[in-house]
Amino acid sequence: MTLLAMLAALVWVYLLAFHGRFWRVGPGLPPVRPVDPPRVAVIVPARDEATVIGASLASLLAQDYPRFSVVLVDDGSTDGTGTIARGFADPRLSVFAGAPKPAGWSGKLWAVAQGVAVADAPFLLLTDADIVHEPGHLAALVAKAEAERLDLVSEMVQLRCQSLAERALVPAFVFFFQMLYPFARVNDPLAATAAAAGGSILIRRAALERIGGIAALRGALIDDVTLARLVKRGGRIWLGHSGLALSLRPYPSFGDIWRMIARTAFVQLRHSWMLLALATLAMALVWLLPPILGVFGHGVARLLGLFGWIAAISVYQPSLRRCALSPLWALALPLIAAFYMAATIGSALDFARGKGAVWKSRAYRERAA
Repeated sequence: MTLLAMLAALVWVYLLAFHGRFWRVGPGLPPVRPVDPPRVAVIVPARDEATVIGASLASLLAQDYPRFSVVLVDDGSTDGTGTIARGFADPRLSVFAGAPKPAGWSGKLWAVAQGVAVADAPFLLLTDADIVHEPGHLAALVAKAEAERLDLVSEMVQLRCQSLAERALVPAFVFFFQMLYPFARVNDPLAATAAAAGGSILIRRAALERIGGIAALRGALIDDVTLARLVKRGGRIWLGHSGLALSLRPYPSFGDIWRMIARTAFVQLRHSWMLLALATLAMALVWLLPPILGVFGHGVARLLGLFGWIAAISVYQPSLRRCALSPLWALALPLIAAFYMAATIGSALDFARGKGAVWKSRAYRERAA
C-alpha cells in the first residue's frame, strides 16, 4: 500500500508542478472593441431549442458590434424553434430550414456547414442555441483574435449550477476538461495540445478553408476539440474562460449529466478498452486512493494520502469559486470522480451493446479514427 501511496503522491507532484497549472480559470476576455472591426457571421445550429432560442437570439442581436449577421439553421426541429426565430424579423438574422443529414455527418456539424456555406464574412462565430451573450462578447472575441493574430478564439462559457446535480457535477466537468487540455498548453503555439469549447468559437474563414472546411470534421462527436486540433496544425489558437457568455442548458437530474458524459466519454478514449482500463486506474489512483489512505491508512502511507487529498481539494477551489459554490464541495471529489468513472465505463458498455451515442433523438456510432 505504501508503494501505491508513493505513486499517487508522485502523480500529484507532476500535476502540481508540470501540468500547465491546469486548475487556473484565469480572467475572461476584457470587453474591448477591435480597432477596425471586420465583418462577422454568427452561425447557430438549432434542433428543438424552443425553450432557449428566443433568449439566445435576442442576446446575439443586441451585440455592441457594427458589422455582423446571424445565420440560424433549423435542424429539423419539431417544437417550433424555427417559428420563434423567424418571429424576430430582424434584417441581420437569416433563418434556414436545414436539409436532410447525409450519411457520415453529425447533425450539428451538418447544420453548421450549411450556415457557413451561406455566410459571407472573414470571421465566423460558431455558437450553440442555448448560449446567451453579453453585449460586448462578440467585440471581445474579435479584438483578441485581431490583436494576437489568432486563427481561432474559444471560450468555456459559464455553465448552469442551480440544481443539486449541477452543483455537484458541473464544476467537475469543466475541471476535468482542464486536466485533459490544460489551457496554458492549448494557448502555447509550441505545444501539441489543442482544444476548444463548442459554445463559443470564433474562427477565421481562411483558417477553416485551410483545413478543408467543416467537412474535415463531419463525423466527429467531439467536434470542438477536433476543430482546434486541425486549426492548430497551421495556426495559433486560444482557449479561455468566458465572463461574457452563459449556457442556459439545464441538467436537472444526475441522470441527465450521466447521459451528457456517456455521450462522448468512450469516444474521448478512442474506443480503446486498454485506454479505458488505464483511465479508470489512473482516476482511482489520483482521486480515490489518497482520501482512503488519509482516513484509514497508517504511517507514511497515510501522510502521502493526506498530501494527495489536500492537493485535490486545493486545485478544485478555483472551479468552485467560478461557479459561486461553497469550497466544501471539494470534500465530495472522491464521490464525484467515482460518478465520472462509472459514466465513462457506462459509455463503453453502451458502445459494446451497439447503442452508440444519442443526442437530440439521433443515434451516433462513431468509430475511432
